[in-house]
Amino acid sequence: MTDDQTQQAHQADRTQPTPGPRSVAGRYVLLGELGRGGMGVVWRAEDQVIGRQVAIKELRLPEGARDAGTFQERVLREVRTGGRLNDPAVVTVYDVVAEGDTTYIVMELVEAPTLSELVRRHGPMSAQQVAVIGEQVLAALQAAHEAGIVHRDVKPGNIMVTAGGRVKLTDFGIAQAVDDPRLTTSGMIVGSPAFMAPERVAGHEALPASDLWSLGATLFFAVEGLVAFERPTTAATLHAIMHEVPYLTHAQGPLASAIMGLLISSPDARLSAQQARGLLSMAGTQSGAPTPPGGQQTALYSGAAPTMVGGHTGPRPAPPDRTRRNLLLAGAAVAAVALLIGGLFLGKWIFEPAPDTDPAMLPTMTYGKGGDLSIDDRSYSCHRGQLRPDFELNRADCDEPHELEIYDRVTALGNNSRSKSTPVDYPPEQDLREFAETHCAMSFHTNTIKSEKRDRINYAALVPAQEEWERVPDSGDPTRQVLCVARAASGGQLNGYVSSNVR
Repeated sequence: MTDDQTQQAHQADRTQPTPGPRSVAGRYVLLGELGRGGMGVVWRAEDQVIGRQVAIKELRLPEGARDAGTFQERVLREVRTGGRLNDPAVVTVYDVVAEGDTTYIVMELVEAPTLSELVRRHGPMSAQQVAVIGEQVLAALQAAHEAGIVHRDVKPGNIMVTAGGRVKLTDFGIAQAVDDPRLTTSGMIVGSPAFMAPERVAGHEALPASDLWSLGATLFFAVEGLVAFERPTTAATLHAIMHEVPYLTHAQGPLASAIMGLLISSPDARLSAQQARGLLSMAGTQSGAPTPPGGQQTALYSGAAPTMVGGHTGPRPAPPDRTRRNLLLAGAAVAAVALLIGGLFLGKWIFEPAPDTDPAMLPTMTYGKGGDLSIDDRSYSCHRGQLRPDFELNRADCDEPHELEIYDRVTALGNNSRSKSTPVDYPPEQDLREFAETHCAMSFHTNTIKSEKRDRINYAALVPAQEEWERVPDSGDPTRQVLCVARAASGGQLNGYVSSNVR
């Protein structure tokens, strides 16, 4: 080929149209794929009008769907609704575009790993980190719920955590847009089954409380490094959600209370957003200022690996003697009273309730040999005396004026059968106090106490002192009972029983 022919060929090549980068709506140029999942592909793109980079989610028509028009209608309506939200933890939606049978959601570009990726890569996070993340997600959900929007798909894969510690919750409205019987052929499960609240599994409409349950499951995953209800099959997963209770091993105190309170099966009994936020705030500051998520990885993660149970990643088994009923009671108790009691024993005697605790709860005290109080009868009974160190409590006739009533009691280890033959070590006192406070608070705020008297009385948990715990009496078993005691809020006397126990 001559030089002239070569030049002509090059000129011809320049005149031929070359395929350019794909664009959406003639405005957004797709630069590369960021990720993909069951609902579509996420692209990095450039908005040529404004000159900024954005993320574009290309939604696929759900498998088995028959009506593309209905799908687009739902997506447009729901995502535009979510786009009205203005919270720092919500991924901003800029635009929604429908082209042919495809719907594109144009969003704020957040270049950060998801919570799922972080935990899978580095293992469980510290309790403080989880609390900080949870509080930000909860703020976003509260903003949505106040606007009448339910997310419907809160899960670790929809939470992005930046290196600076900011959290972004994405995919508002998309789950509802897909969850439409007109789109599916036969009972397709929409969303992530392992993070779906029990009421949704039962076929009921999603509620704001459903998002809170999903947040609880998400925080469980973050602190434990495993999915609480995930099982080998979808059917087994849904059964676990409806009938099993997860077992926390890496969280305690306010964070454990928040997670278990959010995971209560009944939406009506579940912690409210305000209660959960108070607990998460306490947990996030419990050990000082937390390291920002995504910062120094060695400081972020506790490094504990997920536990494999029965061939799949699942909750660690509960102790053998811990029945489902006991687990439910424990979880419900922690949840129902966590915000109230706060776990705030101050280490000094304060005879009025602390401002950040249940207003009705008084400081926990020890009783028996070596304890703050002595007591002549631990049965359900009324007593004369005061909840002050060195007082002796003497049984009184409940029909006569008296100062105190034992309205409930529970054996700390569930059974005294080993007491004489096998010594049982005294547990860490703070653990014993927390157990006692949780039980007494739960009992106080149920119909154990006559409702017409509850607002006029205070209560306290009494735990055996170490000497009392270890003392072997001449007859009977060592004292390992937690006592729940009521007194008049005025500090005066009681008349008649305050508890509704049959005597």
